[in-house]
Amino acid sequence: MSLKEQITEDMKTAMRAKDSSRLATIRLLTAAIKQKEVDERIEVTDEHVLAIIEKMIKQRKDSITQFEAGARQDLADIEKAELVVLATYMPAALSEAEVQAEVAAAVAAVGAAGPQDMGKVMGVLKPKLAGRADMTAVSALVKAALSK
Repeated sequence: MSLKEQITEDMKTAMRAKDSSRLATIRLLTAAIKQKEVDERIEVTDEHVLAIIEKMIKQRKDSITQFEAGARQDLADIEKAELVVLATYMPAALSEAEVQAEVAAAVAAVGAAGPQDMGKVMGVLKPKLAGRADMTAVSALVKAALSK
């Protein structure tokens, strides 16, 4: 079952269970998926769906920090609930050691010699680690590995 089909089934389940907060979040996600399909005239794959979910998770995290800075805990709690629902669709995150091993393997595979090769290394890592690791942390690890 594809991720898009899983999301649709979860939406039906949330409707039957009358779980309004979960249903609202899943509807936001399906709307974002349909928007991507319409805008780009494509049938989305699991990779596309993961990218959409990643973007939505990042938006929720940014909103939470803004709401908490503005002393709006009620709105931050809503965003946190949405974040939990969205996170259920992400694959299991890699550990720090696994990410470092992937970075080392990519540096060796590309034959990177210095910081000027960072784009090549990130190009190899992005498809492998998308949705499974924080890409800003991966970027920092690559930069550290190439500056040695």
